[in-house]
Formats: sequence, structure tokens, C-alpha cells
Amino acid sequence: MLEHGGRLRSAAREFGLPLEQWLDLSTGLAPYHWPIPPLAQSVWSRLPETDDGLSELAEHYYRAPRALPVAGSQAAIQALPLLRKPSRVGILEPTYAEHRLAWQRAGHEVRSVSVASLPDALDQLDVLVVVNPNNPTAQSLSSELLLSWHQRLAEQGGWLVVDEAFMDPTPSLSLAPSSQLPGLIVLRSLGKFFGLAGVRLGFVLAAPELLLALEEHLGPWAVSGPARAVGKLVLADSRTQELWRRRLMMDSARLDQLLNDAGLQGGAGCGLFQWRELEQAQAKRLYVALAQRGVLVRLFKDIAGLRFGLPRSEGEWQRLEYSLLESLKELA
Repeated sequence: MLEHGGRLRSAAREFGLPLEQWLDLSTGLAPYHWPIPPLAQSVWSRLPETDDGLSELAEHYYRAPRALPVAGSQAAIQALPLLRKPSRVGILEPTYAEHRLAWQRAGHEVRSVSVASLPDALDQLDVLVVVNPNNPTAQSLSSELLLSWHQRLAEQGGWLVVDEAFMDPTPSLSLAPSSQLPGLIVLRSLGKFFGLAGVRLGFVLAAPELLLALEEHLGPWAVSGPARAVGKLVLADSRTQELWRRRLMMDSARLDQLLNDAGLQGGAGCGLFQWRELEQAQAKRLYVALAQRGVLVRLFKDIAGLRFGLPRSEGEWQRLEYSLLESLKELA
């Protein structure tokens, strides 16, 4: 299995610090606690029912014609490759590594592509996978560019899969409203923006025929009753959503400024994290120096840089700033 952020217990063992002493900025999740009231007992004792209104709430929230709930967007990432015969798949990389792994495991021919190489490569692809905004580099591509790629793929029966797990702070940039187009598949995650990764709930936005095939592949009760109940609560809470977006964008801008002021410039960010490009050895040293101070950020083995999530409180902001400055001073 691939490594992911949030492996706090592993870091605690490696660096010899108790769990309660860590500041975990490794996941790119919203750091705030969404106000969820107690759930009705029936969600624990009854089988989940798909006509409970969850899909309709998701369609309204994402402005999408159709939405299929899944057990986190990871479930869709693993299932979609099984719905196609062996295909030529391009992954816009570097990006979230689970996409490549899922298509390779399903027996497809997978190749790495770049924005610059795509105009020439599209005619040799059956499927193109894009993460937008990208994880971890935060590169953001316009809807117009993505739809132009989709049109070329769709003309030959291909797919454009767009993973929008980090799109919620900037909904105007989403392809969700166009997801009824044949061959366009948009993945959304409840865990990132709402800070509810433990719920394991996501949505696939696509044409009805593809959603039906995916639903049949996943089988009955793919999403638990408690996850469906929580999903309905947060998707209906438009007031908190708007407050969340404003706060996330302000905090991401603050993190960008903090990193720049410390001397870590030249990266990019979205509403949920900031990325800084560093030489591989330099990134490793800074990661270790921060971890020795109980601050966990995300180090990538094959991508030169570090990803910083958002602190939750003023105390955490001050701790990050102090730990970062002390770490950089030590490495200098």
C-alpha cells in the first residue's frame, strides 16, 4: 500500500514523541470541527437506504445533474478502472499516486503526461486522469482547457477523469455542472473541505449510464447509514459552508505568507494546503527537523518538496512559525 498523510502514530514511534504532543499538518484536511449534532439511533440499526435524499443534496451542492455516493472518492478511484477494457491511460503527474496504482492493477497501459505534452499525446490515450487542484503541487487548470481535452477524448469513446477532492473552497472552477457529458467523470470528496475524513464519503458525478454501471459494480450498501446521515447534514448547511470557504481561503493565504516570510518561496497553494518545492535532500532535512519538534508535514518520496496543511488555532499558528524558523536556523 502507498503511504499517505495522517500517519501520526508511525511518526510518534519514529521520533519518540507522544501522540498528544504533535501538531499534524500532513493531511490537507480542513482543520476545524464541523458542528455535527447527535445522530438518530436508527442510522446505526437500519440498513442504509439509497432514496434518503443524499444524492439530491449532493447534486444541489455540487451543481451537478447526477451524483452517486461512494465510500470516499478512493472507492471510485479503485473501481473505475474495472469498468473499462484494457486502455491507454495518461496520468497528469506528479499527482496523487493512488490513481496510477489503481489503473495499473486493473491491467491498463499507464503513462505519465504533462500539460505541455498533452496536445500531442491525447490522440494516443483512451483515458486521461487529472487532479484539479493538483495534490500535492496545487496546480490549477481552467475549465476551458479541461473541457477541450474532454472533447478530444470523447470523440473516440474516451474518458476524462477529474479528481476534484480539493475543489470545494473554489466551486466556480469545478467541472461538476458539465458532468453529464459522456466520458466526463468528476470525483468529489466530503472528507477534505468538511474535515470529515473518518466518515469515508465521496461522490461520483457523471452521466447516468456510467453511474449505473459503477453502482452495480460497488454493490448494495456501499455507503454506511451513519455516513449518509452526516453527509445530508453537512451538505444542507449552506451557511456554514460559506463561512468555511472564507475562513479556509484566509487561512491558506496566511500560511502562504508565513512560509514566504520564513524563506520558503516559489510554491503554490489551494484553500486547504500550501506546497513548497525544495531539493529532495533539503526537503527531507526540513521534514526531520520539524518532526523532531513535533510538527508533522507531508514529505513525498518521489516529488521534491513539502506539503503544509492548515493550523487550527492561534496557538498552533505560533507553534508552526516558531518551529519552522528554528528548524531553518538549525539547517543553515
